[in-house]
Amino acid sequence: MFVRIVKMSFADENIKPFLANFETVKQKIRDFEGCQFLELYRDKHNTNIFFTYSYWNTEVDLNNYRHSELFKGVWSKTKPMFNAKPEAWSVDKIATIK
Repeated sequence: MFVRIVKMSFADENIKPFLANFETVKQKIRDFEGCQFLELYRDKHNTNIFFTYSYWNTEVDLNNYRHSELFKGVWSKTKPMFNAKPEAWSVDKIATIK
């Protein structure tokens, strides 16, 4: 499984608009072909920092999303809200312990 982790930091005044936009697009992202899972996390102590975790069938699926009109729309609204450069990691899931 291919996992994408994205760390994003927002100015305080942009948190509500970011969350509102995420609410409108989250199901579309989750329903994108190849996406198996999507979650949004918020740092407990630095509450302007958020993380998305998404699971993809393959890296090709993620890249198809990243080149889609959906992503371009999401990114064009989200990018101006950042107060720091976002960071992203692409990782392979090795194990799940339940």
